[in-house]
Amino acid sequence: MKGSLVTNAPTVAPSAAARRGALSREQWHRFYRTMLLSRRLDDKEIQLKNQSRTYFQISAAGHEAIQVAAGMALRAGHDWFFPYYRDRALCLALGVAPLEMLMSAVGASDDPFSGGRQMPTHWCSPQLHIVSPSSACATQCLHAVGAAEAGEIARHVPGLAETIAGHGDEVIFVALGDGSTSEGEFWESLNTACTRGLPVVYLVEDNGYAISVPVEAQTPGGDVSHLVESFPGLKVIRVDGTDAAASIEAMRDAVGYARARSGPALVRASVTRPYSHSMSDDERAYKSPAEREDEAARDPLKLCAAYLRAQALATREELAAMAADVDRELQEAADRALAAAAPDPGTATRYLYSPTVDPASADFEAAPRPAGAPDTMVAAINRTLRDEMERDRRIVVFGEDVADVSRSELLAELAGKGGVFKATLGLQRAFGDLRVFNSPLAEANIVGRAIGMAIRGLKPVVEIQFFDYIWPAMMQIRDELSMLRYRSNNAFACPLVIRAPIGGYLRGGALYHSQSGESIFAHCPGLRVVFPSTAADAAGLLRTAIRCDDPVLFLEHKHLYRQTYNKEPYPGPDYVLPFGRSVVRREGADVTVVTWGALVQRTLLAAEQVRQEGIDVRVLDLRTIAPCDWEGVAEAVRATNRVVIAHEDQLTCGFGAELAARIGGELFEHLDAPVKRVGALDCPVAYHPVLEEEILPQASDILQAIRETARF
Repeated sequence: MKGSLVTNAPTVAPSAAARRGALSREQWHRFYRTMLLSRRLDDKEIQLKNQSRTYFQISAAGHEAIQVAAGMALRAGHDWFFPYYRDRALCLALGVAPLEMLMSAVGASDDPFSGGRQMPTHWCSPQLHIVSPSSACATQCLHAVGAAEAGEIARHVPGLAETIAGHGDEVIFVALGDGSTSEGEFWESLNTACTRGLPVVYLVEDNGYAISVPVEAQTPGGDVSHLVESFPGLKVIRVDGTDAAASIEAMRDAVGYARARSGPALVRASVTRPYSHSMSDDERAYKSPAEREDEAARDPLKLCAAYLRAQALATREELAAMAADVDRELQEAADRALAAAAPDPGTATRYLYSPTVDPASADFEAAPRPAGAPDTMVAAINRTLRDEMERDRRIVVFGEDVADVSRSELLAELAGKGGVFKATLGLQRAFGDLRVFNSPLAEANIVGRAIGMAIRGLKPVVEIQFFDYIWPAMMQIRDELSMLRYRSNNAFACPLVIRAPIGGYLRGGALYHSQSGESIFAHCPGLRVVFPSTAADAAGLLRTAIRCDDPVLFLEHKHLYRQTYNKEPYPGPDYVLPFGRSVVRREGADVTVVTWGALVQRTLLAAEQVRQEGIDVRVLDLRTIAPCDWEGVAEAVRATNRVVIAHEDQLTCGFGAELAARIGGELFEHLDAPVKRVGALDCPVAYHPVLEEEILPQASDILQAIRETARF
């Protein structure tokens, strides 16, 4: 599955010929009924919202024909679906029931999509392979690409097909509105889909607006399909998405192209949006009467009914009978949904994390079996990755510059990059380029693809080259990675590991290679955050992160990679350390210093210095930020009654502020002095060593804080 460069596929506009033979009479009836069911569901939800019996509504009106065509061209439970919030008709065509949609609208405890957690119209079904979407625009495009990659990897790695529910010919479908094509994640996904020739079908449903912004104000030329024609291997199809027969032909063409493994396809369907963007919007404020009349004339429901009558595929009486039957079905479903119980308040925090695998439990305790000479933290990380990849063939490793093998066979003897810090050195040579490979320079691309792979059952361990550049992936981490299990009510999860070198003390790292910021990610419920300070801890915690069933951000301090003071013998291929388990690096009775990362060693140096002054310091290394070992902190505070918190991140809103607040709120009676914090100045880390030393906390700063706290 090496980057397979393929030539441009033709741009296609479906012909109008022989459309009547596209479906049988019975299939046409089902097609029209599904469209009608979708529209009447919209109307019913709008009615319930106006009666204050639901809380939000967004419609699929005007999009029904192309969506039902897509649903009929694809295979529910075989192909994979990454829809967006207008894809009601698609999901109905795939087999989602109207009652399920109405349960979601009222937020019932029996809402099958999210248990009342997520807005309505965010469809979800593991059985049908409909993956729970967020409300963010275009993020799902990268998940679709990752899901497609998982299928292609499984085709070539023995024993994986069953693990990822692969069939060898599945198509990955992703839908989005034209407004979403302005998002970078859409373009990043096309980059990888075309570079790797992946079987992804994009459906761009262009209704002319992104809420109230017209397409000509955000898409050059007003049609995104013209902008993507130069992507190698991408089949581009333009179709009137209000024309049911043309939509069927277009979707069959696109799906057939992808299923034949010819590459990705993009269908740009021109549709209408006769209703407002949502119930919080009023389209009359930005659409002229003439424009609204034109949309009414292009109503796909009316056009389909007229087509069926003209082709003698349905009579007026048959269409009227369908409408009456749909109305009866929806009324019964609405009555049941309105009678359904509300969610139990006690379930509000359920499924933030895996309900079956607890990385803080005794299941992740194992005694080390050290062997060999002491080695560095980066060596321990490399060896742990190697051992885990030997143990579990689902693990894939990718990121910028992580690969070993040169593009040229003439240079095959070269060692290769193996990451800028050599943490992945030798892995591609050992496990091949299906399991270890480079990514584009695009952090959202790395994390988003990993999410799609994890959804399919792979275990990605990805690298963000520098923590300082993680921010383009923030939407993928905060809105997707950390929330998928919660918003889908445990129907889907994406257990994966993001490795990120972090921190300063580099002499020359400057503003963009010295940042810390772990507190920001501690603020993402559903995400585990790990921060080791020694080689053995890095090995044990990384192994736990990989075997964990939750997403983990694994922070590796760059300054600690090759320090001699934290070298240790490799603790063995089965060594795991539980999360949320701090360790006392130095016993003491007078003052506790709670710290982590590069500040552990600086704290130990300060503690040794004040020992000569008669101050006995306990040093507590947290090791994991989320979960945090609160009991370990509390025990230390009770034992010493005085506490300093030292971290490298900026002082304001650093994780130490959370610890200090909790200590003050829950352990106040045990304190004999105010809680003292040591952190970086509230500014970026500057380039010159004199400035860097002033900005970042030093052993002398910790020493001063210990003295002040001990003598209070």
